[in-house]
Amino acid sequence: MLKSLGWFDIVVVVAVLLFIVIASMYSSFKKKNAEEYFMAGRSLRWWSVAGSIFGTNIHAQQIIGMMGVGYSIGFAQSHYEIWAVPAILVLCYIFIPIYRKKNFFTLSQFLELRFNAHARLVYTILMVTFIMIQLVGGFYIGSRTLGLLFEGTGWDLTYMQGILIIAFVTVVFTVFGGMESVVVADNILTVIMILSIVLMGTLTYSQPEIGGLTGLLNLDHSQANKMHLYLPSNHPKLPWPGIFTGLTILNMFYWTTNQYQVQRVLAAQTDRDAKLGAIAAGFLKLIIPFFSIAIGTAAFYLFKSRYGVGVIKPDDTFLTLLKTVVPAGYGFIGLILAGLLCAIFSAIYSMMNSVSTMMAYDVFRKYIKPAASDKQTVRFGQLFVFIMCAIAVFLAFTTYDPTSSDNFFLKLANQTSYIKPGLVVVFFWGVLWKPTNPIAAVIVLAVSPLIGLGCDWLYENVLNSFPFIYDTFGDKLNFLYRVFMIFIVGSILLVGLTKIFNQYGEKKVNDFDLEISLPTIAKTLTLFLLVELPFILLAISQIISPQIIAIPAGLACMVLFSWFIKKDKEKVAFYETDLFYAGLLTSAMVGIMFFFA
Repeated sequence: MLKSLGWFDIVVVVAVLLFIVIASMYSSFKKKNAEEYFMAGRSLRWWSVAGSIFGTNIHAQQIIGMMGVGYSIGFAQSHYEIWAVPAILVLCYIFIPIYRKKNFFTLSQFLELRFNAHARLVYTILMVTFIMIQLVGGFYIGSRTLGLLFEGTGWDLTYMQGILIIAFVTVVFTVFGGMESVVVADNILTVIMILSIVLMGTLTYSQPEIGGLTGLLNLDHSQANKMHLYLPSNHPKLPWPGIFTGLTILNMFYWTTNQYQVQRVLAAQTDRDAKLGAIAAGFLKLIIPFFSIAIGTAAFYLFKSRYGVGVIKPDDTFLTLLKTVVPAGYGFIGLILAGLLCAIFSAIYSMMNSVSTMMAYDVFRKYIKPAASDKQTVRFGQLFVFIMCAIAVFLAFTTYDPTSSDNFFLKLANQTSYIKPGLVVVFFWGVLWKPTNPIAAVIVLAVSPLIGLGCDWLYENVLNSFPFIYDTFGDKLNFLYRVFMIFIVGSILLVGLTKIFNQYGEKKVNDFDLEISLPTIAKTLTLFLLVELPFILLAISQIISPQIIAIPAGLACMVLFSWFIKKDKEKVAFYETDLFYAGLLTSAMVGIMFFFA
């Protein structure tokens, strides 16, 4: 039961939620054509792009799940936020120029232009499947959280009642408001979520058992050593080589080939707004390691001191911490609950908006009624929201256990890891290698989940019988390693099939202008590695502590980006270029990765 959930807290929760509903639904009263409904009229400025990306990205699964992983495993979970920066840069400087050139509504439209209609259809099927898995997980963790929030308040909710409430809110926002309402809500709840997690983090750090971030680092150093980014290569959950292999691929999927995330930059007013919005969202993501994951690690020591070891389940860390550290009677509990409720709803209705867009354009206008009017297109998209929600409600109720003790975030990442790598293979080879054959691309898209199952079987029945492999990578194949294996096998298959089809079959290579070449990317990566390699070697050799190296390593990165800015043809002040902010973001990432080595 939440301690003293008073009337003031309830007023704060209700007031915040009403404000979001009124502000975001205001736009629903305006008549909209299809572009306005699905893409907000392509009018989003960079701050709206940033707020919507962050609101879509940092949802309840993230806040609750990552805090739970920080509690049970440690700070290494921060790689999911920190190591997203390279993928954000790839989005900005490789994919945004391509996607926005043709004013696509969906990424599947890009695949049809690059390859063929079959690639478009397979992508739509895979993405709807992926989003369904995410929705079911969102309904589960959201309902579980609602149940814990209102436990003992007189407004107790059953697991099914919580699911139905979330489904109802999702339908209202998505069906009646469209993307503009979703973006407005995302921006408001981004502010509320940041206030909430910073408030809760500050209160946690201030506990006498913790003594601030410095106190947490000292406490951790003397006990469990959980505040480190790099875990052993055979760690069952977050092995360090998996971060630089499989997690890189997962982040590339999420930021460059994922419809519901990329749709925000597609709706931006200009390319500059799209790039700056994505970069600003990257800065916001760097808050999460210190005010969600590290707070989970602090909770480990706090709960250990007050309740004992193993008493609290990982996915209950957030709510238990709320009961433990937040004082009652000041509205703080209400503000944090409002932030969490926003997080529960935000990603769900953002995903539904993207599903309705894909179904309207990739199914309805493509196969059912090509000459459909804007009104008919919008109506079909709205209808599918109802269908998708009904299926997700049923699956969430029948497939998840609301009393589970598992790390939900890692479980969900594992479930979706069979789908993502194949999409990255096809998109990346498609934009970087002109000969890529459309038939080969479709085959790889379709069989990539089977490649993943084959990798599991091969490792567990053959490879782990070798002592070196067993000792290095563990008993079972970690999903991050599997993701990388799927990417490598899929890439080899794509290149091999392309060679075969282009040489012996009908050569079907669509006329597609590449925006950037592989040699250019290789040169940029080589320069970055050359700049950072001395610092990496110093850290590995332990000649100088990584904490001392962090600052010069970050500054060296900024110097490299300054050189990029000088080479840029755009004659504006350095602080007006998106490359300047991209450099600051990359420097911050590098500094954090060294400091917590």
